[in-house]
Amino acid sequence: MEARLERPITLHMMGDWGIANLHRICGWISAELWRRSPAGSRFATWAGRGGTDAIDAVLDGDVQIALFVPASFARTIFEGRGIIEREDIGRLRALGTLPQDDALVFAIDARFNVESFADLRAKRPAFRLTTAWDDGVNMTGFAAYRMLEASDVPPAAIASWGGELLLGEAPWDTIPLVTAGKADAVLFEAIMTPYWRDLCAAKKMRFLPFEDKALSFVEEKFKWNRTEISASRFPGLSGPFQALNFSDFLLISRDDFPDDLAYTIASILCETSEILESQYRHIPPADSPVTYPLKPHKIATTPIPLCSGAERYYRENKFL
Repeated sequence: MEARLERPITLHMMGDWGIANLHRICGWISAELWRRSPAGSRFATWAGRGGTDAIDAVLDGDVQIALFVPASFARTIFEGRGIIEREDIGRLRALGTLPQDDALVFAIDARFNVESFADLRAKRPAFRLTTAWDDGVNMTGFAAYRMLEASDVPPAAIASWGGELLLGEAPWDTIPLVTAGKADAVLFEAIMTPYWRDLCAAKKMRFLPFEDKALSFVEEKFKWNRTEISASRFPGLSGPFQALNFSDFLLISRDDFPDDLAYTIASILCETSEILESQYRHIPPADSPVTYPLKPHKIATTPIPLCSGAERYYRENKFL
């Protein structure tokens, strides 16, 4: 029997800029909640950036649920390991994890003849690197700057070699700069998107594996994870290489989120996943920005504690 609400609700959500996956997930949730709620219920999705703005909005009570990317970085924040600090961070809760297989990778134009970060440090080329800004909200930028620092190639060093950083918010602001010849290298995620395919079709790129030392540093400090990029992911790879895991969307709320609503949302995520999956099935799973099929055990596994109502649903259905 499907979970339903017995009282009218007003729910404010936060997604992305309005045109990408987080907004689509919010639309799916609101459509199903509308169907399961009494007359008079209202739903709204605010535009956001999917970073720490989502956490601030939830904890400040501006919205009741939001999506944060990547999921694992929520653990960093919840455990007080950095990114942002709030006295009330212990109130943060999860409703579920939506899968996206992604990574942060570094690629440089092959004409620089650089094969590794050791090469980069030794040759000190004057190159233009595009990545996201490190403004405390954008998690791509936060991770990119930390990985440059851990790789002993901080932005100040790039500038001292005669290079520069070209900064933006999203993959469409950054990756196409290399394709168009306005930048020479890119440090970004969203590896399944057409922006990366277009770049690799236009230019021969070298993907530099992150060194063990750099990855071990962020694994210890931030509890981030490394991942392996397969040789088939990008053209011209001679084998797999190491990158920083940047996977999954985390649906978050606060510890006072109503149990009946959390239970119902958890049931929507697990029982109506076909609605979301059908919007991506024209894309092969490896290239889809939402990795389908959505599996309940994956949805129920979160890097921070669950809302009690969501946890009850997952345990009742043996997903935990």
